[in-house]
Amino acid sequence: MAIFTELFYLPSLEYFTAILGHEEVFLDSGERYQKQTYRNRTRIRMANKIETLSVPVLGGNKKVAYKDIKIDYSQKWKNVHLRGIISAYGKAPFFEYFFPYLDRVYGKNLTYLFDLNFELLTVCLRLLQLNVRLTISNDNGQIGPKEDIRGILDAKQSFSERSFYNPQPYIQLFGVDFAPDLSVVDLLFCEGNEAKNILQASQKK
Repeated sequence: MAIFTELFYLPSLEYFTAILGHEEVFLDSGERYQKQTYRNRTRIRMANKIETLSVPVLGGNKKVAYKDIKIDYSQKWKNVHLRGIISAYGKAPFFEYFFPYLDRVYGKNLTYLFDLNFELLTVCLRLLQLNVRLTISNDNGQIGPKEDIRGILDAKQSFSERSFYNPQPYIQLFGVDFAPDLSVVDLLFCEGNEAKNILQASQKK
């Protein structure tokens, strides 16, 4: 069973509950880039607030294909993101095991946002122990996939308005109340090998 999705930056738990159970994920390489979406932003839990991390890009208007969008390294975003992740999760139980995998991807200084997101998603799937094949496609979903969720995971709407994610609380480092639907790195650093089980329990039935 296959599913057609967009490619996001360190995707949320909702994204992973949406693709869970599919053997293949088709990623749309032919779409036009859209601002203010999960393509270049994610959310993590800091000591005092939920922080949004955004990757700055060059250009980024709707006339440019997503796969051609370049990352703006004139801004010190990478230092901000890595410092933020270390500050948020440096004392998490599984940080020392999983962080080097992510750090290695950032260290490549990849030119294109699509390539960065693809490599980070590949790492996250591996750490989650999900046997999912990623396929880059520009066939507009006409062949192969049986399910198409492009355009559904809207950053401007709550996950509660959709039919994928039913939050299963786990122990987070900060705060009293559980913060749902953060970046998958929150779950990985806090729960390690239990992350896959928590995702499965978080799928809406």
